[in-house]
Amino acid sequence: MTIPYWRLSALYFFYFASVGAFVPYWSLYLKHSGFNPAEIGQLSAMMLSTKIIAPNVWGWIADHSGRSLRMIRLASILTAVFFTGFLWVEQYVWFAVLIIMFSFFWNAVLPQFEAITLYHLRAQSYRYSQIRLWGSVGFILTVLGLGWFFEQQSIQGLVHCLLGLLVLSAITTLTKLEVKLNKSETISLKILPILKKPEVLVFLLVNILVQISHAPYYVFYSIYLKHHQYGSTLIGALWALGVGAEIVLFIFMKPLLTEFSLRSILLLSLFLAVVRWLLIAWFPEQLPILVFGQLLHAATFGGTHVVAIHFVHQYFGDHHQGKGQAIYNSLSFGIGGVLGSFYSGYYWEYLGGNVIFSIAASCCVLAFLSTYLGIGRKNKQLKQVLG
Repeated sequence: MTIPYWRLSALYFFYFASVGAFVPYWSLYLKHSGFNPAEIGQLSAMMLSTKIIAPNVWGWIADHSGRSLRMIRLASILTAVFFTGFLWVEQYVWFAVLIIMFSFFWNAVLPQFEAITLYHLRAQSYRYSQIRLWGSVGFILTVLGLGWFFEQQSIQGLVHCLLGLLVLSAITTLTKLEVKLNKSETISLKILPILKKPEVLVFLLVNILVQISHAPYYVFYSIYLKHHQYGSTLIGALWALGVGAEIVLFIFMKPLLTEFSLRSILLLSLFLAVVRWLLIAWFPEQLPILVFGQLLHAATFGGTHVVAIHFVHQYFGDHHQGKGQAIYNSLSFGIGGVLGSFYSGYYWEYLGGNVIFSIAASCCVLAFLSTYLGIGRKNKQLKQVLG
């Protein structure tokens, strides 16, 4: 089966282009709209809370219908439709309603992207990073372009930019990439025995902790930099630098997966995450240190995410890919993101950014210990054997 490399890459490019507009600038837009840190944390948590439910609902439907792409198309279109409401609303309650409605569909899309990509890759799963890196390219181009744009114009224009990107993302899903599984086989295979495996439980716990640590970064990093007198262009450049480092990792991921176990890569990534959050916490006015901290994004997000995708692919197989990716996303980005957004939002003004990012580092220490103790060195299933 020929791998539709560019069609898959386009899906990631435009999806993460919209993420590149949302993650670095949405909190600044909310602050510009008059919301305080607690409210910003609450709104961010509401968006992430839909990840707990939406990916599982859509993943179950996709796996049982065998029509993942149809689900992606519908979710992408409804995402853009509901996001248009931000063109008119101003009050907190309406922001909350729209965030829940649009993110219920937006958060359902990526897990199905991942399932479709791995379905097409099959035995060439090591090529996942080569496709996923185009999402990082889309992120970088958007975050740099908007950083420059918001130096010249009000951040009030973010909603229009995001809406345009969401529409483009929906258009890319119209390409022909349909994946159909045998419904009777899918239904007959049980997922509960997989979830009961100790190493799977540890894996899910570790990724929840990782996302708890990342939440303050996603929600408040731009505000943190603004507080320390960094301009929008430089803020955008720092975000882009982190994702650029992630691209480099994706390019060289195949030899790393050949030489090292998933466990080893995950342990190193978690150690570097501890270092990164401590550097951001205590040296925010030192630009060279912030630059180094952003380079570590290659490990803290790129490394942990690639390990997670391969782990889910190994343990959940073709028939449960939709549900497996959904469970990973809903627990890590959902529960982990919600907890991280809530605590950082409520305590940001009281404790300060340095303490909040130090708490993030402590979460990664717990994740490191959980991985070291809970995932055995002799577990052959965690060793990648790539030709």
